[in-house]
Amino acid sequence: MRHAVRGRKLGRTSSHREALFRNQLQSLVVSERIVTTLPKAKELRPIAEKVITRGKHGTLHDRRWVQRWVLSRDLVKKVFDDIAPRFADRPGGYLRIVKLGPRQGDGAEMAVLELVERESVTAAPAEPKEKAPKAPKKEKPKKEAKEPKKSAAPKKEKGGSAKEHKTKEGGQKTRTPRKAG
Repeated sequence: MRHAVRGRKLGRTSSHREALFRNQLQSLVVSERIVTTLPKAKELRPIAEKVITRGKHGTLHDRRWVQRWVLSRDLVKKVFDDIAPRFADRPGGYLRIVKLGPRQGDGAEMAVLELVERESVTAAPAEPKEKAPKAPKKEKPKKEAKEPKKSAAPKKEKGGSAKEHKTKEGGQKTRTPRKAG
């Protein structure tokens, strides 16, 4: 029995799981929204929230701790300078998980993991853009109907005769004997 055993293995070794979470966390920092399976999102959320909390503190130790999960220095800078200040007044709960339903191929439950206060969401609704009228499409001249293809050559009968093959050189035909039986 698995009493008090936390975390999901996700069918991976511990090193593979850690690499998966690092990659997903970096994608989350870059785009502030990722689409993944529900179990992966549920496992990634506590790690990402700890990274943002460390970003709010801002000490050298916290920067080095975040560097362990977010390997790019540019992304660490983004965590400390852009993302963490947005959540200065919020005591946790920086991410939301929105269920999307089953994936088409294998039926895995999909989810969106996104920051609660995203930069793109807050900037987008400022002014709704009006669609410009589309220019009418130019009509292309219709091509004339092609002549019907000539009927295909009659198929050769299967039997004990040899097959004919074309070689690459000069297009000469060679004969190979059929295998017996």
